[in-house]
Amino acid sequence: MLEHYFSQNGLTACYTDTAITLFWDKPAAAGAVETYTILRNDTVADTTTKTHFTLEHLLPETEYTLFVQWRGGGIGELTVRTTPTKHWLDVAAAPYNAVGDGKTMNTAALQKAIDDCTENECVFFPAGIYLTGALRLHSNMELYLEEGAVLQGTADPEDYLPRIPSRFEGTEMECYSSLLNLGTLDHAAGPNCENVILRGKGTIASGGKLLASRIIESERERLKEYLAQNADLVSTCENADTIPGRVRPRLVNMSNCRNIWMQGLTFANGASWNLHMIYSDQIVTDHCTIKSDGVWNGDGWDPDSSTNCTLFACEFCTGDDAVAIKSGKNPEGNVINRPTKHIRVFDCHSGFGHGICIGSEMSGGVEDVKIWDCNMSVSTSGLEIKATKKRGGYVRDVEVRDCTLSHVMVHSVGYNDDGIGSAVPPILENFRYERVTLLGRYIDHDHLWHSCPAIELCGFDVPGYEVKNVRFKDVVLEDNNGPAQSIQMQNCQNVSLENITVQAGTQPE
Repeated sequence: MLEHYFSQNGLTACYTDTAITLFWDKPAAAGAVETYTILRNDTVADTTTKTHFTLEHLLPETEYTLFVQWRGGGIGELTVRTTPTKHWLDVAAAPYNAVGDGKTMNTAALQKAIDDCTENECVFFPAGIYLTGALRLHSNMELYLEEGAVLQGTADPEDYLPRIPSRFEGTEMECYSSLLNLGTLDHAAGPNCENVILRGKGTIASGGKLLASRIIESERERLKEYLAQNADLVSTCENADTIPGRVRPRLVNMSNCRNIWMQGLTFANGASWNLHMIYSDQIVTDHCTIKSDGVWNGDGWDPDSSTNCTLFACEFCTGDDAVAIKSGKNPEGNVINRPTKHIRVFDCHSGFGHGICIGSEMSGGVEDVKIWDCNMSVSTSGLEIKATKKRGGYVRDVEVRDCTLSHVMVHSVGYNDDGIGSAVPPILENFRYERVTLLGRYIDHDHLWHSCPAIELCGFDVPGYEVKNVRFKDVVLEDNNGPAQSIQMQNCQNVSLENITVQAGTQPE
């Protein structure tokens, strides 16, 4: 079995036959900008100011000892051996003969190439637009899309059947198959799909808004009697599409997966969320672009009851959250009780969307989230931690450093609040924001800017369930003639503000 992921002594590496991508946590004592030196076999290879670096033009099946250091000493050291060079299964060549004209349906041909792929092979997409329905991947395989290659899902709901066990907005249910499907959902089990690579310079896209609308209308008709009998429930939803919209597929669905690496690709226009990992571990996404502007619920990257998920060097332009960190919804999420933890997000940028969010489906708990060197200034929510009073569970130990954000929110919300409530409200505690710039304004879905509080903290009105232990240090608040009160707090305990500066700001482009 070929591994492509190795972590040791403070460093993590993802690697192929000719390249190694290294990444590491920003040191606790690091300033806003630091220089890191990468040594390869005791020789300086390069320097970087980022907490990741890719070594290219390496030799296959060769051992490399890598060491990263900075002014504070060593970050870590590890030794990895590059993989053998894989044999490429060209989908456009015999025996598959897929046609990249954007018109020919290639589902059967592409699925055969995927089924044939062994751990020593890679399914290769040359330039072209390969129209397809849902595809099912397996352990120990790789897809590579060269520049100009588009794996394009159709907008026909029939192409995403059968429905599969999945989870949407915190509740397990049967949903349409995603464009790419990895693993089988089982909240009581460990991984059943491992060691998969999706990489290259091409695009993986689906039917987006049109596919979503067709599925919603079909499901609305199927649930016509149920919706009529539950009019009170429907009236509490975000809109009339909420319930029929829950069966929409993701772009890439990873259930019970381990060691999945996505690099270099553009992911676009899932019918709902784009990259969704459920009950999964060791998911790495880097140097990708995720686009879903105009797609309702068009989240970018959603770890859900998953662990050790890392996202870096990615660009977002999304119809909803760029990042949404989740762990289930009451009451089911409380019972399953699989937390999301050890999440790292760094060197990411939002061109449009809601920004980075934790919740509101967090009934299984969320902890140990570190975010640094991100720019979410052009966003609706900046960095938001949210829960409803019914959720139960917890969000704790979140650290945010060296980021520019539209604003910061830790608060209770009233939407998506159906389901039997937990016996107690959620615990929201231990949040640290250091060297962050907060604009005090946000962009809406019509791309219009509005003023807002730079900081909003609002806990629950139950003793012991306030927002607790929050520290803001070295924070810049931009003054744009917005609300007189730039910081709003209610039901909070132990909040500290150190070295808060107000300065004139300029609206982002």
